[in-house]
Amino acid sequence: MYRKAIIFLPDGMADDQLPELNGKTPLEYAHTPAMDAIAARGASGTFRTLPPGLPTSSDVANMSVLGFQPELNYPGRGPIEAASQGIALADDDVAWRCNLVYVSDDDVLRDYSAGHLEDADSAILMEALKKEFDSEDVTFHHGVSYRNLLVLHGKKFSDKVEYQKPDSSQDIPVAELRLKPLDDSPEAAYTVKFLEELSAKAAKFLAAHPLNAGRPSPANWIWPWSPGYRPKMQLFSERYAGRKGAVISAVDVIKGLGKCTGMQVIDVPGATGFLDTNYAGKVSAALQAIEENDLVYVHLEAIDECSHLGDLQLKLRAIEEFDANIVAPIMAALQDKEINFAVLPDHPVPIKLRKHTTTPVPLAICGPAVKADEITVFSETLAPTGSLGLLQKEELVRKVLEI
Repeated sequence: MYRKAIIFLPDGMADDQLPELNGKTPLEYAHTPAMDAIAARGASGTFRTLPPGLPTSSDVANMSVLGFQPELNYPGRGPIEAASQGIALADDDVAWRCNLVYVSDDDVLRDYSAGHLEDADSAILMEALKKEFDSEDVTFHHGVSYRNLLVLHGKKFSDKVEYQKPDSSQDIPVAELRLKPLDDSPEAAYTVKFLEELSAKAAKFLAAHPLNAGRPSPANWIWPWSPGYRPKMQLFSERYAGRKGAVISAVDVIKGLGKCTGMQVIDVPGATGFLDTNYAGKVSAALQAIEENDLVYVHLEAIDECSHLGDLQLKLRAIEEFDANIVAPIMAALQDKEINFAVLPDHPVPIKLRKHTTTPVPLAICGPAVKADEITVFSETLAPTGSLGLLQKEELVRKVLEI
């Protein structure tokens, strides 16, 4: 049977049971009738999104969900996001994700997002950094909000550098988070030296920028992390028997994965990566995309951001808005179509930890050929008892496309 499918991906939604929610997780406590309907009509299970030995980051997790096996070909987050931005990397370019972050006067990383820096302000700061520091060795590139890029040019640089994810390192002294060479090569040592010196100069420059004056969380540091060279990934259509796929997201990491794998990348005006995103625009884009594609991947970033903030009420709101404003209207519009639906987070972000963990995530699938099990709500607690068991690698995409 040739079947189409939509995968709903609420980034960072999975969590732990919380006493303040009467022993429930935020997902279990929130009002989520649409996601519950997928579980009730279909089958539940779990999915392993973060293989051992790799970063616990969204690029790895979403590569896993889409079946691209990051354990075999993970390129680093920097080059994935460079692909999204249309930055043509030379063979010896090393692309780095580069957050604009807030470091306090006592040299502690306080906020990985500089107060969820507005995109317009980020653009101003990145342009200022370009004018001040761009050279034949390094170039800065604005992305979305605090999520930007830095590219090192030339064979004297290396991607063999140990880094710390900023969203997993909040409230830790910067001295404990320094870059370190991963091998004994002169290139790795020089890369660390170059970036440490650049970061120090950039910190002084940003601290003096008038846009940062008076801000409670000024964007006063650059934070390079997750480097890599130009990606070489298999196309979605090659991996899945000629099927076509599309991605809908506000953030470069998901768009970049789409571009690297030949999927249609749909830009939705007003999609922000936070609670003020254009939900209706994403719904409209998904309904149009499923007409032209076999699989549509609908990604929402806001829940992950609320989790990293450690704001339980915002996380509950983001979960309920995802259910009501994304899942429900798409399923209602396609109720007469023989389409498979799946929902799963890419990784957990426990609200108490404010960082990613490697626990397999809950998964639910429904569709014409999916035999329902006894699970009636979408839940971290119940999903492991469902009939799907533990899925990994290509198993989810092949199941929903019935390949």
